[in-house]
Amino acid sequence: MEPILTKYIREPNSYTLDFSVKHGAYDGLKKALGMTPAAVIDLVKASGLRGRGGAGFPTGLKWQFVLKDTPLPTYIACNADESEPGTFKDHLLMERNPHSLFEGCLIGCWAIGAKVAYIYIRGEFYHVQKLMEAELARAYAAGYVGKNIMGSGFDCDIVIHRGAGAYEAGEETALIESLEGKRAQPRIKPPFPAVSGLYNCPTAVNNVETLCNLPPIVLNGAEWFTSLGPEKNSGPKLFCVSGHVKNPGVFEAPMTITLRELIYGRAGGIRDNRKLKAVIPGGSSVPILLDHELDIPASFDDVQKAGSMLGSAGIIVMDETTCMVWAARNLLYFYKHESCGKCTPCREGGDWLWKILTRIEAGEGVMRDIDLLVSVGGNIAGKTLCAFGDAAATPALTTVKHFREEFEAHIREGRCTVPSAWRAAKMPVAHAH
Repeated sequence: MEPILTKYIREPNSYTLDFSVKHGAYDGLKKALGMTPAAVIDLVKASGLRGRGGAGFPTGLKWQFVLKDTPLPTYIACNADESEPGTFKDHLLMERNPHSLFEGCLIGCWAIGAKVAYIYIRGEFYHVQKLMEAELARAYAAGYVGKNIMGSGFDCDIVIHRGAGAYEAGEETALIESLEGKRAQPRIKPPFPAVSGLYNCPTAVNNVETLCNLPPIVLNGAEWFTSLGPEKNSGPKLFCVSGHVKNPGVFEAPMTITLRELIYGRAGGIRDNRKLKAVIPGGSSVPILLDHELDIPASFDDVQKAGSMLGSAGIIVMDETTCMVWAARNLLYFYKHESCGKCTPCREGGDWLWKILTRIEAGEGVMRDIDLLVSVGGNIAGKTLCAFGDAAATPALTTVKHFREEFEAHIREGRCTVPSAWRAAKMPVAHAH
């Protein structure tokens, strides 16, 4: 498959309005404005486009749920927070192809009857925000955004809103709370954002990559999009591969590609030709897969059948030198720090898991700590307002499930028993002068 979303990202001026228009930017919007909003929604439904932010919910169906026949305004909220460890695809799109995102926002607004799209961008993406703001101003000046877009009579604004760097703001209702100037904490659902979202108005929350797929769908049709991937997993997908690989990066491919092809083909295989130990296929919040489980299509459905989730397609590769107790503790430090504090199981449980893992890693654990990890994790997962609790519990639960012997060895030997010669060889040596 020829690259679609990333076709021109290596060009030095790919982010500019002039370059983008020269290569077809806003042609999809022009075509969409010649269709009825209902026809655009039907087209997106027929394409099978699923949300690229993690849950994989059908985009057209989400738009169809947006409350109609209401005097209240309707909004698109673009989730550009991208907080999931191991995930950096949306950053690439915003930095190198921002007009695709603007165009996608406008198509989405036309489809659901919105007049404003908010792009909620992660606070740490400051340099990307400045670039996007400059390009958005040029799009306004050229008549692609704002009043009477391209002479169509359609008015629509795009607002770039900078977040404060909270992982929890990636959850759609917490993002909405933050947009409203409140703490980024999840809301009780129902009502869902499609009925009562931003400012208690109907809102569709869509991921950056999801919206960037809209222009090519409108231009090329639903059948073209469905032909690019397996059934119910259509279209191009951006995969982030990082960790112990020779060539980390973002790779665009249909979801027929296997996890093994992504790791050993696109990403060049394991560094220093070591053995692969474990893979987290969808960002740090999903269960681990082992080497014998990698010969499956990297699709939402196939990865779920294998016992994990594709999520945000942040593939984190760990080789044989990785201590899984250390890996779990490292991730738990992140999750305990990022808890919004609203739900007791998450607020208290994440810190508890981290303390137990710290004790085991330090060689001070006891055997019952392993079962305690499983017990505490089980009392967090599925018991919080949003999926953060599941994410916080997963590193402990999945590492104990697959690598219990490493936990037992830490406790029995009072130290890490994973061969560390390779790691030591890679550590920089300090020299006295």
